[in-house]
Amino acid sequence: MDLEIRNDIFNQAKKWIREAGATIREKIDDPLTIDTKSNPKDLVTHMDKETEQFFVKQIKSTYRDHLLLSEEGFGDDLQSLDGTVWIVDPIDGTMNFVQQKRNFAISVGIYHHGIGEIGFIYNVMDDILYSAKRGEGAFKNDIQLPRLKDNVKLDESLLGLNHFWLCENRLVDEKQMQRLVREVRGTRTYGSAALEFAYVAEGIMDGYLTMSLAPWDVAAGIIIVNEVGGVTSNIMGEEVNMLERNSILTCHPAIKKSIINDFLKKGKK
Repeated sequence: MDLEIRNDIFNQAKKWIREAGATIREKIDDPLTIDTKSNPKDLVTHMDKETEQFFVKQIKSTYRDHLLLSEEGFGDDLQSLDGTVWIVDPIDGTMNFVQQKRNFAISVGIYHHGIGEIGFIYNVMDDILYSAKRGEGAFKNDIQLPRLKDNVKLDESLLGLNHFWLCENRLVDEKQMQRLVREVRGTRTYGSAALEFAYVAEGIMDGYLTMSLAPWDVAAGIIIVNEVGGVTSNIMGEEVNMLERNSILTCHPAIKKSIINDFLKKGKK
């Protein structure tokens, strides 16, 4: 992607994200219309839909040839990442949004012919914007994030870890996951995949592991984590498919091999 074009898209996206965040903050205490999607725990609110529609309107009116892959169904039906594709989660962490009114984010990843060029994760209530352009580093608001520290050890690591590995049809061996939990220094669960990616990029967590995420959950985070020297794959160490759900491991490269080979692959037939 041409650098001048990328800078223009970056600035436009940044402006729209802050506008959308301001609207959410203004309406945070308004009554919510809450529906469910795939199951009673899979929530969607009118604010998710309105925020996504805002992005659709802005993107389609400004960049007519750009495509949109988004959570609430107002985007395009994509079979590839050809062209310029915006991958948008209007509110990542909807359950937190509904019940806590905090710990949720707007996530926007912009890909050009399958390459992640621009990523934004906006912690709306704390007004913290994580951003990155490919090859230019990652930022927390206007302060550049340092590269991840050297010589990280698994037993000194803090790992973001939700509990879907306990569910039926789990992808990993439960006993090996219990070993992993005992091996690391500690685990945390924040309820927003986008924020967990941001915390890995910031270096306040060393990794984040989960069993099933959609492209809009991870598109921005992958770009931002890459820019500080982190790595992202599925739990078998394979490349993430940005058109379908994936298991996800994003982490410091020093602990990736051990997590996958010593815990995630063990016990699998």
